[in-house]
Amino acid sequence: MTEVLAEAPWANAADSPRITSVRTFLTAPQGLPTLVARVETDVPGLYGLGCGSDPQRTRAVRSVIDDHLGPMVIGRRAGDIEDIHRLMLNSGYWRGGSIAGNAIGAIDVALWDIAAKSAGLPLYAMLGGRAREFAATYSHVDGTDAAEIADKVLERMAQGYRHVRVQAAVRGSDTYGTAAVDGEEHRRRRERSGRWDSQTYVRTVPKVLAEVRERVGWDVELLHDAHHRLDPAQARQFAVDLEPVGLFFLEDVLAAEDVAWFPQLRAATSTPLAVGEVFSDIHQFLPLLATRSIDFVRVRVPTLGGLTPVRKLVAAAELFGIRTAPHGPADVSPVGQAAQLALDISTPNFGVQEAAPFADATREVFPGTYVAEHGVLRPSERPGLGVDFDEALAARYPAPEPLDHDRWAMLRSSDGSVQRP
Repeated sequence: MTEVLAEAPWANAADSPRITSVRTFLTAPQGLPTLVARVETDVPGLYGLGCGSDPQRTRAVRSVIDDHLGPMVIGRRAGDIEDIHRLMLNSGYWRGGSIAGNAIGAIDVALWDIAAKSAGLPLYAMLGGRAREFAATYSHVDGTDAAEIADKVLERMAQGYRHVRVQAAVRGSDTYGTAAVDGEEHRRRRERSGRWDSQTYVRTVPKVLAEVRERVGWDVELLHDAHHRLDPAQARQFAVDLEPVGLFFLEDVLAAEDVAWFPQLRAATSTPLAVGEVFSDIHQFLPLLATRSIDFVRVRVPTLGGLTPVRKLVAAAELFGIRTAPHGPADVSPVGQAAQLALDISTPNFGVQEAAPFADATREVFPGTYVAEHGVLRPSERPGLGVDFDEALAARYPAPEPLDHDRWAMLRSSDGSVQRP
């Protein structure tokens, strides 16, 4: 690829490659529905990959790409990334939402991949070059009590991790990120038959995490995810009670609908705050930046519309002294992770990267998948994203039927009312 592109015939933007097709693929080597877009050009062998994974609405995202955005961009210059992004954004008229964001993001990242391959450069070099040698990552652990959690944290530390997210099970409450305490983990995660009790959670977790801190010491950064399940009053008390733990950050202690409360929360506690993984528009972050109400933006490159808008958000966050903590669960594919890593490496205000481990099957479907070693991700010098996609192998892992993956989010409160997942 690099040798072919080194002799590329175009001398200016007017001669840049034209988009000839946009194809989408649904696969699930990780067990989660994953959507990949492949943008082809009129230069033999030159294509780009993008991730559009919205695991609850994957087929809807695919339809937007296949039926609307793909046909719209065919014939356009692949190098006109900003223009194409604005065209796709405005074409729906009623703009916004995660479905449109993921569809736009998949094509946008693929265009950045093409641009970097055309230049024979790794993607981070197209975003300003190295601001650091590697991106620190955090791993996840959970457990039924402080002793179990602490042992797992110490294991991660021995593996080289300096950041670990810790989640504590709460008896009688289906707590996010933990195994069920009644021995029915698989069924409850699949069907969400358990209930959620906010009051028990806010009374229990700070005590457990305080004991975890005592057991593991202060040579590791601890994080915790409340997963937007608390009301403002509960969130304020919870953040205050966690201050002795010295968290690196407390994630999503308030839901996206309650972000207007963040200035008051920021004034009430010294616990660092992170939010944004469920945001689908960079403008949702702006009031939080302007009031300096958070410490970390939890960006998800695919859902926010790709690298074109997210790099602007990250630059704005830098001006307000706010760091980045990109969302990196297993439902962000290796293609999406590669785009976020390029941003991490080139971003002065990078904080930490979530990096869920990928299964062997996923690494086979996506050759070049980045794998954290000693708690960090290092970029390759391969042109573009550095990650490829094996279409034939992906076909061996069909995506689950619609609604199958929704069940994990069908949580109820202790009184039977619908609860935010």
